[in-house]
Amino acid sequence: MEKLSDDRRFYDISENFKEISEKIALSAEKSGRTASDIRFMAVTKTVEPKYINHALSLGLDLIGENRVQEFMGKKDELHLDGVEKHLIGHLQTNKVKQIVGNVDSIDGVDSIKIAKEIGKISSRLGITTDILLEINIGAEESKFGFTPESIGETVYEIAEIEGIKVKGLMAVPPICDNSAKNRIFFENMHQLFIDIGAKNIDNISMEILSMGMSGDYDEAILMGANMVRIGSALFGARNYR
Repeated sequence: MEKLSDDRRFYDISENFKEISEKIALSAEKSGRTASDIRFMAVTKTVEPKYINHALSLGLDLIGENRVQEFMGKKDELHLDGVEKHLIGHLQTNKVKQIVGNVDSIDGVDSIKIAKEIGKISSRLGITTDILLEINIGAEESKFGFTPESIGETVYEIAEIEGIKVKGLMAVPPICDNSAKNRIFFENMHQLFIDIGAKNIDNISMEILSMGMSGDYDEAILMGANMVRIGSALFGARNYR
């Protein structure tokens, strides 16, 4: 099967964007909010710059990249004026100095060690880097992140780190075979978000709850997410045909 032409893929991205935007607006309304309360992040892992630029031309203003090398390799080809850039994948300590200052937020901060390294490099550059704390909400051994049980105390230590600003939480819940199970993880994340915000800790601002991806973003919005990360539903499956 041959790859689709660029014109066809641009058309598909446009149609997908329209459908996703409508679903976001509907889910936001059901949750007592409006579409403008929800940030639509285009996840650009493995996506070529020309397709990302097309998505940006439709009005998207937020992208998330999983890997430092990939983002750095294609950022000069992207039309990034007015676009917010996030790193959303696991970040290794030795890659921190490459990415700090090149993105607006690092969303997958999953340990005190990596938070300290981001703070150290940011301070050296004279900047403050926004971060989201990643929660391993399903306690999966295969995933990184703080445990729900530990984050309530750990957040105080993170708050003391210079050079960073905690702006919220993010999570990738386990893959579930029905929405009821998924809803439990989303509800637990939302409760953590509320509980940490209620502590009123200096340097901790619970503004962003990033959860929900291509297969469950509407459910996540209903459960309180205000940032959703959408890749394949927008750009098509990887190795797009």
